[in-house]
Amino acid sequence: MSLIALTLGTVLMMQSAGADLARAEAERLDACVAKIETDPENAYEDGLAWTYEGNRPGARQCAALALIALGNYETGADRLESLASSSDGGSMEQRAIYLSQAGQAWIMAGAPEVAVVSFSDALRFAPGTTELLLDRAGAYLLLEEWDRALPDLDLALANSPGLAEAHQLRAQVYLSKNKYDLALKDVDAAIAADPTNIDTLVVRGRVREAIRIAEADGVPQ
Repeated sequence: MSLIALTLGTVLMMQSAGADLARAEAERLDACVAKIETDPENAYEDGLAWTYEGNRPGARQCAALALIALGNYETGADRLESLASSSDGGSMEQRAIYLSQAGQAWIMAGAPEVAVVSFSDALRFAPGTTELLLDRAGAYLLLEEWDRALPDLDLALANSPGLAEAHQLRAQVYLSKNKYDLALKDVDAAIAADPTNIDTLVVRGRVREAIRIAEADGVPQ
């Protein structure tokens, strides 16, 4: 057999082994995430044990997510951000996922300003991703940075017309900017897309009350 054939066979075997490893890691990570839902402490221990076996990215992600579920938001977020910047962090999509999860942890930690950084970094790996745009817009709303949230929501709706969550968030932006007619249009669009969403109904009530007060005060609409 020629050297080229031997080399080709070795490459194919390595590719197959790599695919098997990735599949096994994905299955183990899924099991860990499922356990986090019911028993985060044991899931964290599983993640540590997995880490000692080889410090695989899935092991580090598992442990970080378990820490977040246990209320250690900052530590978990820091670990996910480190994973996103590591040499074995995986594909661009995987790194964006780590950063998105870190951003959510920062929100839970009451640090939306740090969450904005994580979501922005995630968007560098996955530009224009609708879910990430919504995440960052939500963080901007918590910071009351309406003008920074609006472009993200406009782009999210350009990507996914009629998306209920985007319309609801944009309604809140317009309400905060006293643009009640635009807010009401977005509320109506959000309700049309998801008629039973309680949060949207609450926003509609706020918009209607703001319009009532403005009319009573003689403020032109």
